[in-house]
Amino acid sequence: MGMIEILRLRLFVFGLVFIVDTSVSVPDECQQETIRLRSQLRTLESRVMRQQELIEQFRSQQAEPSLRKDSFVNLGELKDYADCAQIYNDGNKGSGFYMIKPLKSTSKIKVYCDMSDGGGWTVFQRRSDGSEPFERDWDAYKQGFGNMESDNGEFWLGNDNLHYLTSQGDYNLRINLVDFGDNQRYAVYRSFKVSSEQDNYQLAFGKYSGSAGDSLSGSYHPEVQWWASHQGMKFSTYDRDNDRYERNCAREDKAGWWFNRCHSANLNGYYYKGPYSAMTDNGIVWYTWHGWWYSLKSVVMKIRPEDFEPNDV
Repeated sequence: MGMIEILRLRLFVFGLVFIVDTSVSVPDECQQETIRLRSQLRTLESRVMRQQELIEQFRSQQAEPSLRKDSFVNLGELKDYADCAQIYNDGNKGSGFYMIKPLKSTSKIKVYCDMSDGGGWTVFQRRSDGSEPFERDWDAYKQGFGNMESDNGEFWLGNDNLHYLTSQGDYNLRINLVDFGDNQRYAVYRSFKVSSEQDNYQLAFGKYSGSAGDSLSGSYHPEVQWWASHQGMKFSTYDRDNDRYERNCAREDKAGWWFNRCHSANLNGYYYKGPYSAMTDNGIVWYTWHGWWYSLKSVVMKIRPEDFEPNDV
């Protein structure tokens, strides 16, 4: 239905209103007709409102087709992209799912490209609502898991893929954090790198900047850094214990992560809603912002080459 039809309906509705209003003063035998006309009036008003909603939805989709949610962008088979930075600089500015092929990967992989924060970010972890369990075994974290269909789905891209990506050169890690008051913080680390499975996906990172505090290195207090720093830690899961703790951090804290003894950051922890109490500090924790006993609402971990320069031409 177009705008002309809607205007005609509106004129008809106004006419009905006039009839209904004047019918109040007519004899009793007209009451049934009054009830019928009022029913038609409500039906027509609902129809007009629904048509207007559909028109607005259509206009918004036409205005921003590349930014629609839950979208997969098929760029064809003619060119391989090593990461989302290359996709961005090839003229694809909309966030969404794309196919990439890191240099050491034997096949293409599906990734979510986040084109905010300057563009070109390859997302390897997202927490948003607790819909995906992150208490998984070694093979699950190796291969990756979660919802890779929805633009707000929870997932882990996979440690093998993370190694393939970060072995291509020097990458920055950006972590976006949101609490249950919808306050936002971020942390950026230079020279982020994850080794191969042979080295148990050992973690390395460089200088910190941001607003969330440096929880990964534990530098906020020299007396705890020896057990709280994640620098140089190997990846652990409940069935593959590589931490420095006499027990199993991954089992106690319900996550796969680069644990020390055990952590000052655990972004794969159990999804509580804000402050929590438990036997261990097993929530989604970033110590330098909310401490050990507050679990965050959402997290995005993403990487981009350090020498990235956006091609906005």
